[in-house]
Amino acid sequence: MNSEYPIRKLSPHSPLGTGDTNTVLMNTPFRGIEKMSEVYFIGIGGIGMSAIARFFHAGGVKVSGYDKTPTVLTNELEASGIAVHYEENVELIPKKVDLVIYTPAIPEEHKELVFYISNGYKVIKRSDVLQIISESSFNICIAGTHGKTTITTMVAHLLRDSGFGCNAFLGGIAVNYGTNFWSSEKNVCVIEADEYDRSFLKLSPDVAIITAMDADHLDIYGTAEAMEQAFIDFSKRVRPEGLLIKQFGLKRGKELKAGHQLTYSLQNESADVYGANIRMMNGSYEFDVIIKDSRLENVRLNMGGMHNVENAVAAIAVASSLGIENEKIKTAVENFKGVKRRFEYIIKNERLVFVDDYAHHPEELRALINGAKALFKQKKCTVIFQPHLYSRTRDLADGFAEVLDLADEAILLPIYPARELPIEGVSSEMIMHKMKNDNRSVMSKNALLDWIKEEYADTINKEFGEVLITAGAGDIDMLIEPIKNELKDI
Repeated sequence: MNSEYPIRKLSPHSPLGTGDTNTVLMNTPFRGIEKMSEVYFIGIGGIGMSAIARFFHAGGVKVSGYDKTPTVLTNELEASGIAVHYEENVELIPKKVDLVIYTPAIPEEHKELVFYISNGYKVIKRSDVLQIISESSFNICIAGTHGKTTITTMVAHLLRDSGFGCNAFLGGIAVNYGTNFWSSEKNVCVIEADEYDRSFLKLSPDVAIITAMDADHLDIYGTAEAMEQAFIDFSKRVRPEGLLIKQFGLKRGKELKAGHQLTYSLQNESADVYGANIRMMNGSYEFDVIIKDSRLENVRLNMGGMHNVENAVAAIAVASSLGIENEKIKTAVENFKGVKRRFEYIIKNERLVFVDDYAHHPEELRALINGAKALFKQKKCTVIFQPHLYSRTRDLADGFAEVLDLADEAILLPIYPARELPIEGVSSEMIMHKMKNDNRSVMSKNALLDWIKEEYADTINKEFGEVLITAGAGDIDMLIEPIKNELKDI
């Protein structure tokens, strides 16, 4: 057997009943890494970029990079021995690098990027690196406009906790391990498949999940139909003997291509894999999972949000298809501590439940708010939301307004622009004016912290308590500790 390539078959315990992935042997997923001495990253602080930076660093390559501002992630990279600078300055960059990797969020006129390209360096996107890494491995790729980070982290955790083993490239920080990357001697990669910039069309999955195909990234795709077509194209990337696991009832789901397919659902019995007998208890869930004709009973998930039960169902479908034993799956799910900023409990006591989440799309917000209100029915729910991107705010303003009306009170922060310049007439007020809830406002970050300290902390309902949610994909996470510090003694 040639150990350079994995045996691309599913376990005999799979619903498809073919082969055994456990015989996959390890070789370096990125052929040629042993010949590299130095790699430079432009935009190293991004969640996907930092995972790849850690991959090279773990392989003994010297890694350094640039990012706009220091963050928790860049601080961790620096603590691990990776040099990071925060000034766009050609004088500060290394000149003897074998490879330059950049994120598409970096503008084309970025001085460092221009220097490397104009001087003939090998310069590639993050997605190109993932393509190369995954060419010679057995790949489990999770795609979708929401849920993919949680499911990717769940799948990687199930494989790691059960002893199956995998290399993991995550779009979030796994709380169990405090990182978004880890390596393994097993030549299996679990990869978050990003639809932004059509990056996921460079991957070749053996097992793929598609969670949702709701309109997003219209600044890239132009229309919802074009974005849906990209997911259809992604499904065609599944290798002929591979498996596609798709959410039951997806719009255009019947157009998804793959030789073998399973559907999953929270609890729709028409799906191939679904949850049943779901019980809520103190912010956790117990449920059964039906997989074809078998039943996995009394699975316990210590993570809030009914949508995360559905995410767990999808992850369990992957683990089962790989032949991982039921008891190992159950133990791994119960041991799962979640993902940073995915229904993450910052404070949880009788008076106050403070949840932070990355939700930045109306449907993500809907799942987040409904999940919190279902778990904590009698508590007032206040949502602090930071819109991400002017274009997304413009395109989805009606949806944001409708979903934020589900909260008892909604506070909007100014739009986080990320890679965009302002668009005339587009602001957080645009969402606020479309809302019907009278308890709504727009505040600056400083005004918000003053409000938390001077008003909110003193008005928390003493009888039933309250739920406070912070949500958004921008820099709202920088407010979590200041808010926590004001409220931790309540």
